[in-house]
Amino acid sequence: MSTTAVARRADGRAANQLRPVKIVPDYLKFAEGSVLIRVGDTRVVCAATIEDRIPPFLRGKGTGWVTAEYSMLPRAGTERSQREASKGRIGGRTHEIQRLIGRSLRTVVDLSRLGERTITLDCDVIQADGGTRTASITGAYVALARALNKFGMAHLLRGRVAAVSVGMVGSQLLLDLNYGEDSTAEVDMNIVMTDDDRFVEIQGTGEQKAFDREQMQRMVELAAAGIHQLFDLQQSAIEAPPGE
Repeated sequence: MSTTAVARRADGRAANQLRPVKIVPDYLKFAEGSVLIRVGDTRVVCAATIEDRIPPFLRGKGTGWVTAEYSMLPRAGTERSQREASKGRIGGRTHEIQRLIGRSLRTVVDLSRLGERTITLDCDVIQADGGTRTASITGAYVALARALNKFGMAHLLRGRVAAVSVGMVGSQLLLDLNYGEDSTAEVDMNIVMTDDDRFVEIQGTGEQKAFDREQMQRMVELAAAGIHQLFDLQQSAIEAPPGE
């Protein structure tokens, strides 16, 4: 099956088409760097904070750290979810996602030259329609880059990183799944990639059936094409004048 199939999806997109993406820089007044990223009906606020401290396990090593926290507002979805703070613990899904965001961003930061500083990326989902973790990674990179630019530390970036989902739905290969597609996908995959065509993570699951190597290769190639489009959108947001 070709990734350029002309069949249209429920939202009118072609199989190989991203949802409309908009990255609004400086969305928060006080954060060192921040954005609102909109991917279709998914909305995530990403904020970067730079602090002169490091985790205990890095003390005395002369290196910095990049980490992330992820959360979803109670009414981000179609039904109210309980705040994890009221449960007194972070759920397994949240823990997995924020670790993914953190290691994705660490890939493109020269931690050895950051000094004894910690950069925290807070990713808060205010509306969820699929792809919240991939939108968080893509948006968090822009927040990070704008924060480093603001303090004259742009040289610490070793590249760009972005992420997108891809999957098999009704035996058709689709890019950037919304919730309706993701919930019925036979195969679901999240791919995180740097701008030198190297992969940070490939999370692939046969939800309803197994997939072969050829299908996996086609999914990876389709995701890579979508991520390169995201790199262009990221760069435009990074270069936007302050306050725009």
